[in-house]
Amino acid sequence: MSPNPPDTTLTRHLRITGRVQGVGYRWHMTDEARRLGLTGWVRNRRDGSVEAVVSGPAGAVHALIEWARRGPSLARVDEVVVGDAEGAFEGFEPRETV
Repeated sequence: MSPNPPDTTLTRHLRITGRVQGVGYRWHMTDEARRLGLTGWVRNRRDGSVEAVVSGPAGAVHALIEWARRGPSLARVDEVVVGDAEGAFEGFEPRETV
C-alpha cells in the first residue's frame, strides 16, 4: 500500500538540478502538469536549477515527480529534491527566473 491514497491532495516543492535550463524544461513540465490536472508553478533559478511547486491528487503529483526525474529529451537531470509545500493555485504556470 502506498503512503498516500491516490486521491489524497498533496502539495510538493521540487528543486531539479542538472542540464535543465535552455532545454525547454519549464515548458515541458507545464504541459505535463496540465495534462495530469495539477496546479502550481515552475521557474528557472539563477543558480541553474529549476524550481516547482505542484499540487493535486497524490497519484498525479507522484507521476509528475517521476517525469521530473527524466525531464524532456534534451535535459540531463542529476537530482530532484522533493519537500513538502503549501499553497492554493489556479492552473499551472511557468514563472519568471529568480
